[in-house]
Amino acid sequence: MKTKPSFSVSGQIVDIVRRRIFPGTIHVSGTIITSIIEESTDNKNYILPGFIDAHIHIESSMLIPSEFARLAVTHGTVATVSDPHEIANVLGLEGIRYMIDNGKKVPFKFYFGASSCVPATAFETAGAKLGPEEIEELLKMEDIKYLSEMMNFPGVLHADPEVEAKLAVARKYNKPVDGHAPGLKGNDAAKYIAAGISTDHECYTLEEALDKAANGMFIQIREGSAAKNFDVLIPIMKKYPELLMFCSDDRHPNDLAEKHINDHVKRAVAAGNDLMIVLRACTLHPVQHYGLEVGLLQEGDPADFIILDDLENFNVLQTYIDGHKVAEHGNTLIASVKEKVINKFNAKKLSPNDIELKATGSHLAVISALDGQLVTEELDAGIKLQDGLVVSDTGNDILKLVVLNRYEPAKPAVAFIRHFGFKNGAIASSVAHDSHNLIAVGTNDDDICKAINLLIQSKGGISLVDGQEEEVLPLPVAGLMSNEDAFLVAAAYDKLDKKAKVLGSSLGAPYMTLSFMALLVIPDIKLSDRGLFDGRKFEFMPLMTP
Repeated sequence: MKTKPSFSVSGQIVDIVRRRIFPGTIHVSGTIITSIIEESTDNKNYILPGFIDAHIHIESSMLIPSEFARLAVTHGTVATVSDPHEIANVLGLEGIRYMIDNGKKVPFKFYFGASSCVPATAFETAGAKLGPEEIEELLKMEDIKYLSEMMNFPGVLHADPEVEAKLAVARKYNKPVDGHAPGLKGNDAAKYIAAGISTDHECYTLEEALDKAANGMFIQIREGSAAKNFDVLIPIMKKYPELLMFCSDDRHPNDLAEKHINDHVKRAVAAGNDLMIVLRACTLHPVQHYGLEVGLLQEGDPADFIILDDLENFNVLQTYIDGHKVAEHGNTLIASVKEKVINKFNAKKLSPNDIELKATGSHLAVISALDGQLVTEELDAGIKLQDGLVVSDTGNDILKLVVLNRYEPAKPAVAFIRHFGFKNGAIASSVAHDSHNLIAVGTNDDDICKAINLLIQSKGGISLVDGQEEEVLPLPVAGLMSNEDAFLVAAAYDKLDKKAKVLGSSLGAPYMTLSFMALLVIPDIKLSDRGLFDGRKFEFMPLMTP
């Protein structure tokens, strides 16, 4: 990229380091802020450091990094702390290198971690494994800033040798360790934190967040497309202002097209929090904690900043990264990058008889999905029989759920789920955390199989089937991402999301919710490609009981 000539911008400068706002002019030479002059100006716009998402999986946007950046900069985001855990579970080191290399092709600051739990558990089939040796290979790299979320919190608490070896490698290279311990409190939380784990984005109650912060842990307040914890957690800002960051974790493309961390900021200020405390949570804190090369609007810093028209709506007028204007008035100035496709996909197509279930009892253990949460609850329900087979019960909103191994031909796992609300049809996805096997939910076996087979045909994506109507959004990069234009992908996803709601779902994000129903490390009950799983006891459980 060509070096930009010198330029200057004037306005009301928001200095989050010294906690003051003053009129002045910022002078930029190439990529660096060379001077900041306090002087009168007629320009009433505000100049702030750019926003940072402190924990996100780029893959969940269904966009490769270069396309993610094109959307994110329109909302004032200049950097992300990104766990490439999703593609790592599919393609291992090759997938992580793909993300790093693609991200370098655009003017945006992606900071990736070494994915600590690949696979997430031993109770599912993944496409790769990263042991301590692979983790060390990653943490040696300057491009890798931290050890990504340590989801195996039982392994931490019980001193699992492999977990301990990975934590030791992070200590060896003096890199921070991200946490993932939903619901952990008290002595267990203190022990988990004492192992050197310094952040958590999984708190879903204020009590839990306060407990962890009291032990010195950074709380990453999450508001994404599926998990929405902002309203519950934001009161912690009053008590622990210096231990907070903002994050999305997972954000689908249509959602990213509308908002990003700017929405966290707007809502936090509207809730009555001090502006400087709010801004430090998404600028200073992640920069200091992870050692990011992101400017904080100080002399000598990289010229990473945004220009706003007010400090209430946080409407982003312009975004600059390393002195390059990358967005203006909601339009991206980053060009698309043509990128290759990499994948691992060997599933065999299904027929309805493959997912038939004979009754082995009179009661079902049903997954109860919760809107806006990754956790689930267990529901005991009676079975509905048709021609001697257990089938979906749309009258009671109990639908068949299927997970199919995508890495090799195998028998599907079948269970039942509540709160998707479909009256007809089915949806499916190859985005199924964390191993990213194929997952589908629907009202009848024909539509479920058609929805899955559409994904097998396209080597990944999301699909919808309602009788003769068939729709698919291909995601050929690892079965997780599209390498097409971000705005087109966002529009295509939005279309499918709306159609899923027409089928009867009242969930805020049906596809995102579906993608977490195979995430075994989040309790209470989930479905892997190998069977129904009890996330409380960390063992398989029967689907039917007498």
